[in-house]
Amino acid sequence: MSDDLKATLERTVAEARSALEAVQSLEELERLRTAHLGRKGSLTLLLRRIGSLPPKLRGPFGQLCNAEKRELEQLLEARRRELAALQLSGVRDFDPTTPGLRVSGGHEHPVLAMRREIEDIFLSMGFLILDGPEVETEYYNFEALNIPDHHPARDMQDTFWIETGPESRWVLRTHTSPMQVRAMERFGVPIRTIVPGRVYRNETLDATHEATFHQVEGLVIDRGISVGHLKGVMAAFLGELFGRNVDVRLRPHYFPFVEPGFELDFKCAFCGGAGCRVCKQTGWIEILGCGLVHPHVLRAGGADPEEYSGFAFGMGIERLTMMRHSIEDIRHFHSGSLRFFEQF
Repeated sequence: MSDDLKATLERTVAEARSALEAVQSLEELERLRTAHLGRKGSLTLLLRRIGSLPPKLRGPFGQLCNAEKRELEQLLEARRRELAALQLSGVRDFDPTTPGLRVSGGHEHPVLAMRREIEDIFLSMGFLILDGPEVETEYYNFEALNIPDHHPARDMQDTFWIETGPESRWVLRTHTSPMQVRAMERFGVPIRTIVPGRVYRNETLDATHEATFHQVEGLVIDRGISVGHLKGVMAAFLGELFGRNVDVRLRPHYFPFVEPGFELDFKCAFCGGAGCRVCKQTGWIEILGCGLVHPHVLRAGGADPEEYSGFAFGMGIERLTMMRHSIEDIRHFHSGSLRFFEQF
């Protein structure tokens, strides 16, 4: 047997055993196995050199190499079991005083948080909270709200139409107002309710317009309801929402399902009415549309306009959220950006 090859074999095996004693992880053990028993490992290369030896030396050297290889494989397997047991038990390097890993929790969507706050305020004022269909009939979305076919008011809302049969026309509701008539049909009058929900408009997307957003519809029907009741309820609601007394004003505006109709403004909370960038130097911020329920809508809901009157209002939840948190772009709400939502 070649003395040089035998010395190389002994040195290689000694190095492998010494390295094995220092191994502290399964990853290190796998690297050691590959270095000596892998396809290009040190012992593997020695075995390949057997064919170059004289015939009388091949047998003895091959037997010695295989014996050393088997022993090294056994030592590697024994060490693997030890390390696996330590890893499983968690005994090695375990410090019971080390704080656990903090699990990141989810974030409530700011629009959902605002919706819940609005619902709580109106619940405390004795309002019902109702829900309604997002896929709505043309009748409830338009006709029952005093917007008949070919009425110019239909051009005020870019509608998503749903293709159905020729005798029925359905839309993705453009506002939560269809629930005015549905609520009166279901519960009768008098009634006091709000309807929060998602609505859809075929809008060009920009910083202030989205194709889908959220509204809160409000409806109060009873005997003797006047504009004074409308203004008082809105002032009380906004005072609760913004945590202070607020001044509100009504400006005449056209909505087909109310008469008279108004835009309701409240005094700017950022400048106190002095004028700033937020209120465009006017001292007032437009917040919602409202008015006294139109007699045609009362009749569609089964109420006699000679006996009952009422008011309705509708506000955008995203708009309120943007005002609360000084958010400049409505598209952030649907961006899915964790950097945005982690602020709330």
